[in-house]
Amino acid sequence: MRRTTTRWLAGGAGVLAIAAIGAGAALAAEKKVETYGLSATLNSGQEVPKPVGGSGSGKFTGTLTTAGKLKYTLTFKGLSGPAKQAHIHLGKKGKPGNVIVPLCGPCTSPVKGTATLKKSLVEDVEEGGTYVNVHTAKNAAGEIRGQVASKG
Repeated sequence: MRRTTTRWLAGGAGVLAIAAIGAGAALAAEKKVETYGLSATLNSGQEVPKPVGGSGSGKFTGTLTTAGKLKYTLTFKGLSGPAKQAHIHLGKKGKPGNVIVPLCGPCTSPVKGTATLKKSLVEDVEEGGTYVNVHTAKNAAGEIRGQVASKG
């Protein structure tokens, strides 16, 4: 009887070890970092409030990981004057919002860079809740704007 109990305990420990390994693998899979493509087409028609002068346009492309690592390129042309600064803002289409990532200032096209976003903002970016804005002296609130879309 003693041998049977010992075998049962040893077998049970083995099952628990296998279960622990399986749980660890599942946890590791949950924490896997994913990368999403991002893009935005910028123009004056999306700007709030409407800009004065200029017929600018631009393009924002990049990648964002679920850990918050952002790599981007911003190009623009046809502005009413030099680009004073550009940002990613928190905000739905047609609504102004706070800056979450400064991209450049002053800016010369093309702009390339990297940034780290707080994890709490990654979901906002992935769900279309952010936009890119390029500002000029004539249009300090923004001259061209584009909602960021996730391709992932």
